[in-house]
Order: sequence, then C-alpha cells, then structure tokens
Amino acid sequence: MTFRSFMDVALTEARAAAARGEVPVGAVIVDAAGQVVAQAGNRTRELHDPTAHAEVLAIRAACAKVGSERLVGHDLYVTLEPCAMCAAALASARIARLYYGASDPKSGGVAQGARVFAHPQCHHVPQVYDGIDATAAERLLKAFFAGKREGN
Repeated sequence: MTFRSFMDVALTEARAAAARGEVPVGAVIVDAAGQVVAQAGNRTRELHDPTAHAEVLAIRAACAKVGSERLVGHDLYVTLEPCAMCAAALASARIARLYYGASDPKSGGVAQGARVFAHPQCHHVPQVYDGIDATAAERLLKAFFAGKREGN
C-alpha cells in the first residue's frame, strides 16, 4: 500500500479555524482503509471550552462515528505538535500513528516539553512522524499571530 498524507485536509481545517479567529490548528483521523473518519479545527473560543483543540474534537467525532472509545488502527494528522493534553488523549484513544507538521517548542507535548509518550504512565505510544508539511503549517501559524500583533 502506498503512503498518502492527509495533511492537506488538516491544513484546510486549520485555515477554517483561522478564519473563525481560532489558533489555526487542524486535525484529521483516518481509518486503516485510508478513509477520513473525522476532521476538525480548533474551536476553543467559539465553544468557550479550553479542551476544544482540533485533536480532541476529531477524536470525539471519530469515537462517536465508530461507536467506541478506542481508535485502534486509526491515524491522526495534525498541523501542530500536540500539547500534553492532546497527546494524552491520543494515547487513551489508542491512535496507531501520529503525523504532525510544525513543532511546538512553547506548548508541545510530544517531542518538546512534557514528552507524554516517554512517561512510564503512558499506556499506549503511537508511532510518531513529525515535519509533515511543516513549512505550510508554520507559515499559517506565523501569519495568524503576525496578524494578531498588527491588530487584525
């Protein structure tokens, strides 16, 4: 089977989040057959919910769709390295593979900061692939925050 990245779908969700005034992070969950099961962008401001990160929203939607709290055999693509909360959610959902774009030196929880998957308390560790379309994800984030600094 040939690898196909779904980061383009995650980037579309990130752009939609930015258009709503949210931090531009998008996520998509794909099943073992390569079908998109769920996709989401950040909605923390819109929903007044600090847990409404793209990854958490996508996990919730995918679990509801498959009828299980576990997403064994599913992959998650996200434009930014997951924070510690999202990394823990990925482990709890038993996501098989995590593909992320931009690294997050400030709030990352996978390769930076908390490094959730490295803790002995972490009961499941997905395969992690970083740097997928990182340049596009970084550009989107930098443009969003530059606009915020300029008052847009």
